Amino acid sequence: MRITLLRANSKDHATEILKCSGRSLYAAVQFLQTMNLSETIPTLATAVAVTAAMTDVRDRRIPNRLTYSAMIAGLVLQIAAHGWHGLLLGLGGGALFGGCFLFFHLVRAMGAGDVKLAAALGCIIGPTASWQVMFATAVAGGVLAIVVMVFTGRVLKTLRSTLSVVGFHALHGLRTHPVVNLDNPTAVRLPYGLAFAAGTLYWTFFTQMWR
Repeated sequence: MRITLLRANSKDHATEILKCSGRSLYAAVQFLQTMNLSETIPTLATAVAVTAAMTDVRDRRIPNRLTYSAMIAGLVLQIAAHGWHGLLLGLGGGALFGGCFLFFHLVRAMGAGDVKLAAALGCIIGPTASWQVMFATAVAGGVLAIVVMVFTGRVLKTLRSTLSVVGFHALHGLRTHPVVNLDNPTAVRLPYGLAFAAGTLYWTFFTQMWR
């Protein structure tokens, strides 16, 4: 009898939690709908990207509490902006942006934190803007790599490594390169959060704020 009562109480408690969570989400969506979401979305994306860049430079990692919180906030913003269709837009943006960078993680060329940051930004800005931020981030990442390459005096070594990586993956697909990977302690690790920040800032100020 006691076990049955405990199970019933646990079920009632879980139901009450779900109801409270639903009411909180509804209240958040209603509140956000009173705001200027055309400015809130790029502002949140910029804040998340810049914060991630700072932690990446300082600690060489991007914390889960930042990326997961940003994913949830992004989905809520998309729902507030587009109704429940916004949930699909947010999930689509996260899958697109995060999915593209996931390939680099699979070959150990990029950390999991970078992939989760990409997915979080995609949830915030949606699939259409994800293409723009992704391109800007890739360009910024290339510039960052060149700067690091020049300042560390590893120009020729980096070029040889790049050709080696391209040839290796052309032959072996998504297998991890035996030398050029994150597990190699001698490899130069780029704080790619800086590239995400630069790409997001470009998108925010040149395609959103000044349009």
